[in-house]
This record gives sequence, C-alpha cells and structure tokens, in this order.
Amino acid sequence: MTGMRNVLGVDVGGTFTDFVAYDPKSRKFQVWKELSTPGDPVTGIIAGLARHENRCSIANLRIGTTVATNAILERKGAIVAYVTTKGFRDVPFIQRGNRNSHYDMSWVKPKPLVKRRHCFELTERIDASGEVVIPLDEGEVRRVARAIRAIAEIDAIAVCLLFSHLNPQHELRVRDILAEELPEKALSISYAVLPKWKEYERASTTIADAYLKPVVGRQLRAMRGRLNEVGLMAPAVIIKSNGGEMTLEGASETPVQMVLSGPTGGVIASRSIAEEVGIEHLVTIDMGGTSTDVSTVIGRKESFTTAFEIEWGVPIQMPMIDIRTIGAGGGSIAWIDKGGMLQVGPRSAGARPGPACYGLGGIEATVTDANLVLGRINPDNFLGGRMKLDRAAARAAVGKISAALGQPIEAVALAIARIVETNMVGALRSVLTERGLDPRDFVLCAFGGATPLHASALIRDMGIRRAIVPIHPAQFSAYGFIMTNPRVDRQRTTQLISTRFDAERANRVMDDLVGESLAELKAQGYERDVEIYRALEMRYLGQNYELELPLTIECFETETIERLWALFHQAHKARFGFSTPGEIIEIVNYTVTAVARTAKPELSEIGRGEGLPQQREERAVWFNDGSQTVPVFARDDMRVGNVVKGPALIEEEASVTVLNAGHVLMMHPHGHMLIEATE
Repeated sequence: MTGMRNVLGVDVGGTFTDFVAYDPKSRKFQVWKELSTPGDPVTGIIAGLARHENRCSIANLRIGTTVATNAILERKGAIVAYVTTKGFRDVPFIQRGNRNSHYDMSWVKPKPLVKRRHCFELTERIDASGEVVIPLDEGEVRRVARAIRAIAEIDAIAVCLLFSHLNPQHELRVRDILAEELPEKALSISYAVLPKWKEYERASTTIADAYLKPVVGRQLRAMRGRLNEVGLMAPAVIIKSNGGEMTLEGASETPVQMVLSGPTGGVIASRSIAEEVGIEHLVTIDMGGTSTDVSTVIGRKESFTTAFEIEWGVPIQMPMIDIRTIGAGGGSIAWIDKGGMLQVGPRSAGARPGPACYGLGGIEATVTDANLVLGRINPDNFLGGRMKLDRAAARAAVGKISAALGQPIEAVALAIARIVETNMVGALRSVLTERGLDPRDFVLCAFGGATPLHASALIRDMGIRRAIVPIHPAQFSAYGFIMTNPRVDRQRTTQLISTRFDAERANRVMDDLVGESLAELKAQGYERDVEIYRALEMRYLGQNYELELPLTIECFETETIERLWALFHQAHKARFGFSTPGEIIEIVNYTVTAVARTAKPELSEIGRGEGLPQQREERAVWFNDGSQTVPVFARDDMRVGNVVKGPALIEEEASVTVLNAGHVLMMHPHGHMLIEATE
C-alpha cells in the first residue's frame, strides 16, 4: 500500500462548500467553510483554496459535487434524442403500471427526461437469447442521424436497443455511425451505461446519462480550467455515488454516476468511525443547510442500492450508497399553511440570501434563526467568529410567525425546532423500522453543521441509547472523501438456470467484469492492493425480485456449482423465512466490485483530563420545559476522561452540540464525542 498523500477533500453543498486538508507529515487536519455560489460551484472552491495553508503541496483533490443532482432535480439538462428498436419508443412514457397515490385520480405520472417528438426507431431486432432476428439497416441509422441533425435544439443522444445487454452488436454499430455523423452531439448507449435487463430502467438510466453529459461536461471542463488558472495543477477527481472516485474526464463520460456524489462522503467516514470505535451498526444523519441525508452502516459496511429514483417512477439504476434525503436543513423556511398550521421546509433559503440572521437579505424564519433565538447558537462564534450572526434579524423573522400564530417568539422557535426534528425522525424510521431494523441496535452518527444541535433530541425520540458526534462534523462529508477507497462496480445481465447452467459462459461474464473493473482502476492510477468482490443476483424461477448472494469463489467449477445452489436456498430462508429445495434457480445478474485499498490518515490523540473541562460561559437556552441557564464548553478543551452531564452546550468553530437533560457526553481518544442516555 502506497503512503498517504497530501489530500484536499471538497464538498460542494447548497449552502456551504466544505474543505478538509490533511498533511501526512504533520498528521494535522485543516478544516474550513466558504459560502457556496448558487449555479457556480467552482467559485466557492476557488475562494476556499485561498485559505489553504500550503496550496502548492496538494497532491490530490477529491470533490463531491451536486452538479448532476441539481441538473436533474431542476430539469436543467440537455435536450435528448432517444433512439430505440422499432415499436419501443414509448417505453420511457409508459413507465410502470403502479401509481404513487393509488386512489388520487388527479395524480399525473412524472415526465421523462426526453420528449416523445425526439424519439426515433430503428428496424432491427435481437431476441431474448441474444440472437439477431432482424439485421441492422445502417442506411436507416444514417437517415435517423440526419433527422436528429435537423433539430437544432438537440444536444445529446441516448441509444437503447432491445436486448443489447445480451448482444451489443447492433448498439455498438449505431454508436459508431452516430459518432461519425454527429460528432458534436454527446452520446450515451445502454450497453456502456447499464448492461442489465428491464427495458424501462435501462432506458431511463441511459436517457439520464445523456441528459447530463453536456451540462456536466461543460462545468467540469470549466472547473479544470479555473483550477489551473489559480495554480492548482494537482489531479482532481469526482466522488461517485458508490463512494469511489473518477477523473474529471471519466465523470464527463458517465455523469449519471455522480447523481449522489456529495452525500456519500459522510457515510464513508461513518464506516471508518464504526471500525475505529468498534461499533457494528450505525445510522447516519447529515443535516446541512438545505437537506438532511440518512443512511445505515450495518456490520461496519455501507448499505448499497441500485433502486434510486429521480422522482417517483423515474429510476436511475446505478450502484450507489443507499441514502434517503428530505428537505430539512438549517436553511429550511418556516411557514404557515392554509389551515393555519406551522410547517418547516422543504423550501430552503440556501446560501443566498440564506437565513435572516446571515444578514444577506433573507427575511423569512429558518431553523437556524430559531436555534439562534433559543440561545443554542452564539452569534459571535459562528464559523469561529468569521461570520457574525444578527440576533435581532432572527427574532424579527421568527416574530412574524409568532404574530400570525399569536404565540410567544421563543415558543414558536421551539416549535420550529421540534417540527424539523419530527421530520428527521421520519427519515430515520424510513431506513430503520420500515426495513425491519430495530433502532435500539444502532448508534446514531450525527454530522453536518446543523445535526449536533438536534442529535440529543433525536436519540430520545427514536429510543436510541447512544450517539456519536465525530470530529469535524460540519465538514464530515469532505473528511469522508479523504477516507474513501477508489471503487468500481460493474454489472451485467446473463440469465442462466440451475438445470442448464453454462459454467463456461458464466466464467466468461465474470472475467469480463473483473477485467473492466481493473482497467478502470488502472486508468485512475491504482494497480496495487486491489480487492475483488463477486456476487450474483438470483431468484427462484418465476419470482419478480432477486436476492444478492456474495461469492467466495473466483470461477464456477463442477464441485462448486452444487454448493452455489445450496447457499442460495440458505440465504433465501434466512431472508424470507422459507426455501424450496429442488425448485429451479435462476441467475439474473452478475456483479463485480473492485476496491483499491489506500493509505488513510493517522489520527492524533487528544490527551487525558479529569472531571469537567474549563467552562467558557453560561447561557440561557430554551428547552421543551422552558428556559434554563446551562454551561457552555469549547470542544477544543475536551479531553478523554471529561464527562459532561446535560443540559449543556459544546461549541466548536462550525457547529454546536446541544446536550439534553438525562444525557452524558464523553470523549473518544481520537476526539469523537460520545453521547449516552442515562435515563
């Protein structure tokens, strides 16, 4: 394993851009924040680089960005032409047969990322066995290319031919002809994006990739150019949705892999925390300025999924860390609905104008304004004092709500905090109880600038006994980018059944996936300490859903195949409570994950102390049972052996931890704060 390099992790969020730099020589971290610039993520990065202590020493820049996420959510991607097999151009519009709201007659299915008038068909056909039934007419492909050229607004092309995941012969030739005829258009083909079965999911994912290519390509090229202009010539990589990394050029080629780029860092860092502290199961919650992201680390491993949807019914099936997001952040705006009820979010004040207390023109009450009114945030210590908060503006904003409701300002501020906490509890339940997981088996890992303000309340409401507020919580996703390992996931559909299993074909598919994964890691500069993980997605013949079965074998041989079927029966019984020995088993998908193990930062220890740390001040803070005067401690003063009993506040440069009554806080040797319920 090569030595740790001088790395800078950057997380471009909706409100702040976070930075974490690590110097392996001094074993020191430097962390800081800059306000993000809406619509221009590079400006915040450039502004933050000016604060780096030794910018010329950076050997690697790892960036998590919401460029792809925002382009899709705001529907600001390219105009896409869709090319498919004759008779199948309506697949993106038919979608699925289910409904989001079964009894709502006014519900309208979401629109795909392509218009029907921009869909084109080709007279070709490959069957379900991968055999050519109707050969490709190359002249017809060129006629379609001319038709696309005639529509000036089209910027990108998505190609998804029937059964191309089994035999890509036609799709590859269509790609070559379109690239020749339309070299100026971005081009995505399903065999390169998602070589798996299920036509709608494959079509939707390929269209999304094409939709993003021109937008993401422009922004990433601009990013590289502006980094060069300020003298940062170090290699820059983008964090993928699976927690791995890819070059700026690679991200431009397959931008759909960036859809959950930013939030992955916190989950990766949480997995490192689980290994470091010795915790089996974590539920993670990341509350920033705009949104709250929740996920799980089970058995000290991140949870992955391919079942991600842009909005209900519009899927993107790429391997990614399983993260649920709700519109609840420090900048979430409080408002009164038509029924006179107080609501919080999902609309956010963002970075500009931001909460009223930022003094940047915001006039609506937000969660941050409420916490300032409640005394939980020191207006003179926000971002270490670099940014002064306006308490009077916060009270004025919350005061408008209180006047409309006829309630005291502090009561309304407390209600805003409780509503957003209730929303966060709902998000936590969506990844725990809704999946049959018991919250009592988990430890809450609370990070993001705003989460520590609510962590103590969340474990009380969820019945969780312990929480961790890790080091650098307000920059934790950027910290995770430093801790990540380069990772490549490859998938392919090749259906085989247990009664006619073709070992040679199965081995060929697995070998191809391994070769592709290793080649991509090599292109990123990683050839040593690579670990390969293989798995199969299997089911009983006739079932609708597959069960993933990790493999410990490198190839299929006569003596291992019978063992494979037995393992599936065992896994099915463990998961669903029954198995059917003798039933035909179908292998649907083959998956390979390649991970390059890289050196990680060596964390310094904080030293020991006794009793209480030095108290900075006392402050009146509002809780559910009214105002209390509580001690305020600085996190930098905390040592192993210090024990703080709630109620109390622990302040740091970019966050505040609120400790409720009945909870105690202790320190881990590496500086993580451990909260435990005593009542």
